Amino acid sequence: MDMTGASWRTSTYSGTNGGSCVEVADNLPGAVLVRDTKDRDGGTLAFTPGSWQSFVDLAKRIAPTS
Repeated sequence: MDMTGASWRTSTYSGTNGGSCVEVADNLPGAVLVRDTKDRDGGTLAFTPGSWQSFVDLAKRIAPTS
């Protein structure tokens, strides 16, 4: 997959202390990309936009509130 032009953003749940973070790029047609901020060259997961939205919706429903 050509990731040229991917605009990465860090999870809003990520802290500024370099902890466990993920980055998401959702600006490419037909794909949402996810990678580890600590190992950006270690691999990228690719999801269809519909699959990614299903995951996000489920995560929001089961995430503990604080």
